[in-house]
Amino acid sequence: MERIKTDLCIIGAGSAGLSLAAGAVQMGARVVLVEGHKMGGDCLNYGCVPSKALIAAAAQAQAMREGAAYGVAPVEPDIDYAAVMTHVARAIATIAPHDSVERFEGLGVRVIQDWGRFTSERELEAGDHLIRARRFVIATGSRPLVPPIPGLDTVPYLTNETLFDLRERPEHLVVIGGGPIGMEMAQAHARLGSKVTVIEGATALGREDPELAAPVLARARAEGVEIVEGAKVTAVAGQAGAIRVETEAGAHEGSHLLVAVGRTPALDKLNLDAAGVETTKAGVKVGADLRATNRRVYAIGDAAGGMQFTHLAGYHASVVIRSILLGLPAKARTDHIPRVTYTAPELAQIGPTEDEARAEHGDKLTVVRFDFAANDRAIATGQTAGAIKVMVVGGKPVGAGIVGAEAGELIGLWALALAKGLSMADISAMVAPYPTLGEVNKRAAGAYFSPKLFENPWVKRGVRLVQRLLP
Repeated sequence: MERIKTDLCIIGAGSAGLSLAAGAVQMGARVVLVEGHKMGGDCLNYGCVPSKALIAAAAQAQAMREGAAYGVAPVEPDIDYAAVMTHVARAIATIAPHDSVERFEGLGVRVIQDWGRFTSERELEAGDHLIRARRFVIATGSRPLVPPIPGLDTVPYLTNETLFDLRERPEHLVVIGGGPIGMEMAQAHARLGSKVTVIEGATALGREDPELAAPVLARARAEGVEIVEGAKVTAVAGQAGAIRVETEAGAHEGSHLLVAVGRTPALDKLNLDAAGVETTKAGVKVGADLRATNRRVYAIGDAAGGMQFTHLAGYHASVVIRSILLGLPAKARTDHIPRVTYTAPELAQIGPTEDEARAEHGDKLTVVRFDFAANDRAIATGQTAGAIKVMVVGGKPVGAGIVGAEAGELIGLWALALAKGLSMADISAMVAPYPTLGEVNKRAAGAYFSPKLFENPWVKRGVRLVQRLLP
């Protein structure tokens, strides 16, 4: 067995691990990266990249159906599902070299392609390698949560890890779970010609602001997605091509079943007890500094048990690198982390929703909004369905929610505002190019100041007085 001594051993070559490895080795640290499956992790191979590639193909198909409003005769697209999945695979293959073993070895990282397990508080075994490191970082990500539904172990079902292997379009896709993944894949498949039923035990997109989620659900339903809410699944039965999902409210049948009820941290192979690392149901037990109960061990990304986003994983990497390499205190925060559901329209949120903000701030909260229907670019492009809501306390935004075209791009400004403590006056001072959807953000800031300027009688009196005094 080869014995390796290193400064930093990173377990997991997904977004979090790769970001940390690249940064640490280029700053002069000796880095060992252990990955037992695919470089790039879930985001590249099963999550962000393939799902957005599929959504893009579905958007092209839908555009062909919706040309009438622009004077273009609508047609029903002829969809080659296998070719769509080839497009998905091509997107993955294009990005893969950036996450490859060859690239990271070229940077100076020692990459070991095997599963890792702790043998002590300071050592990790991976294949025929025993790694002793000054610091370990657990970046193993998460995997689809498979709920204990009676019968599920006897029928074929899909998760995000197997969905993109399909080459024949599902005739009728039944989706268990009405969260972001479930709704994204439901709408995409409906646009690609499948019949789709979503079964949600509570409320679809229930984590989001109800007012902003409503247009997303309405659009999906208008495009043919059946969304059944308040229907807890009690059993599953059937076989390939004929699957039956029983709920408390009735039964639903389809040709394919997609389970999209959430994710669970991938920690089971690590033998964390040997390392003295405590866990919870959510993931590794960490403090604000992302350190585990073994002070030589950190956890980042999905493994850390918090929000599960690729961009959060990259942020975590930037936090721990300060502590590990420079010995500087560093703590992770979450108030400036946005989230996006890539449906049509898109739905983006940062910070608390309106209800959450009211519960926290009470009468100190001001909520301002601006509708896409009053944005000239949205009018010109026929994308007027949407709105922005900004939660403001003491002149500073504490949260923002957007539903509409390019919401995922528009939320970036509010991510900057919350990260840097910008005020609504700062946003209002921005000059946005015309005509752009980006003006929605500036107009929302303007809506905060409008009552103070245009509805205040003292302002009017002051202006009249100045006008009388001016030569």
